[in-house]
Amino acid sequence: MAKVLMYTSAYCPYCTNAERLLHSKGVTEIEKIQVDTAPELKIAMMEKTGRRTVPQIYIGERHIGGFDDLRALDLAGGLDPLLVE
Repeated sequence: MAKVLMYTSAYCPYCTNAERLLHSKGVTEIEKIQVDTAPELKIAMMEKTGRRTVPQIYIGERHIGGFDDLRALDLAGGLDPLLVE
């Protein structure tokens, strides 16, 4: 299973939805970086992804984007192949 990294914050429904979708695909471990507790982590996330919102999801080295991007990738059939890398 590929490594999954997710920038997240507390009380984020999109983060929860992303986690549920990933768990439904068999992902048991998600490395989470909670950006709402440390401003420097949010700045690092924005510099790395070019985006300001959470979640920001990486599978392996590939930036997937947010929950909507993750869901669209799944609906297009592209998520499962990334997860088995």
